[in-house]
Amino acid sequence: MKELLKVKLGELVDFQTGPFGTQFSASEYVEEGIPVINVKNIGVGEVISENLDYISEATRDRLSQHILQEGDIVFGRKGSVDRHAYIMEKEDGWVQGSDCIRARRKAKINTLFLSQYLESKSVKKQIMDSAVGSTMPSLNTDILRDIFVLLPTAEEQDSIAFMLKKVSDKISLNKKINDNLQQQAMLLFDYWFTQFDFPDSNENPYHSSGGKLVWNNQLKKNIPLGWEVKPLSSICEICLGGTPSTTMSEYWNGSIAWLNSGEVAQFPVVSSEKKITQLGMENSPAKLMNKNTTIVSITGNIRASILAIDACANQSVVGILETETFKSPFIYQNMLRLLNYYTSISTGNCQKHISKGAIEESLVCIPDSSTLKKYYTLAEPLYKQMHEIALENQHLTSLRDWLLPMLMNGQATISE
Repeated sequence: MKELLKVKLGELVDFQTGPFGTQFSASEYVEEGIPVINVKNIGVGEVISENLDYISEATRDRLSQHILQEGDIVFGRKGSVDRHAYIMEKEDGWVQGSDCIRARRKAKINTLFLSQYLESKSVKKQIMDSAVGSTMPSLNTDILRDIFVLLPTAEEQDSIAFMLKKVSDKISLNKKINDNLQQQAMLLFDYWFTQFDFPDSNENPYHSSGGKLVWNNQLKKNIPLGWEVKPLSSICEICLGGTPSTTMSEYWNGSIAWLNSGEVAQFPVVSSEKKITQLGMENSPAKLMNKNTTIVSITGNIRASILAIDACANQSVVGILETETFKSPFIYQNMLRLLNYYTSISTGNCQKHISKGAIEESLVCIPDSSTLKKYYTLAEPLYKQMHEIALENQHLTSLRDWLLPMLMNGQATISE
């Protein structure tokens, strides 16, 4: 076993907290300009570039000490504090947000390697165990300074960073492919079931070719002649998750994925932090949901996704089981269409919530069976490919996590 240098993170990097209210206010955001990385933009070792906020160049210049450089590492001060974003060349010159902490190299270290090391389970546990706050974990610079890091030689850091980046680049490419496939799936659904330009009997777009629409009082809009409107509960089985006794050790650390509401953010869902045993599932209100089940988080951020694995869930997740007629591509897109509505009716001050009943009562516009069958011939291959790519990324992530300690302790080596 190779001996590694053990140091505190504060010996390797300097920290800078984001601008506080006296320096910057949300009213200074503009439509276009310099991107700002806020907590919502911190992914797993990378920046989430969707839903960015922007500031003007003048504001950026005023906040010069918060301008980011390639190689910086940005943590969120609240929420998922075990995550961070590594700043790549394309994000050089962006600005850290108010609820972020920036780490910048001050010692001789490969910061890409450091970022990869900070993704290891042992470091994440250190951070979560050190975070303060019972309801929402919080970080500060003092906590981060005391996090312990194990370092190989500078040459080994470079080699490991290069190797792991190859795996990470493949994961990022797969994510982009899946994002593109998801956009295709959304456009297909919108074209067929919102614009009603599905192929008619002559393979022409129905609405654009003069297909008849009739007024529907339930939806308060026109729908194609012959289509119906029904509550979701009348066409699908809907189940609510539930948690068995957390004191029963024989219920946990099994092989069955057990989801919480935050894990619905995956699309499709391929993993869970906790696993439940068969005995635990049998003693839980939760029902085993097969892959291709559409799931909705009903607590916190209201989201929808599809299972690429068999799983069960806690009481913050609702599952909508597919049938031979109503399959996941149709159910899932309908849930996406309803998310804004669900958010608008959610209740609760600290944490928003909707009931299972709200989902059961959701009205769905039901096409004729021949149109649905034609839709599935186009949509199902898209979802099948998305599921396969997501599962591949899950394997690649496991490989990357396994490689890091193996390379560091010398059990695996990188040849020329």
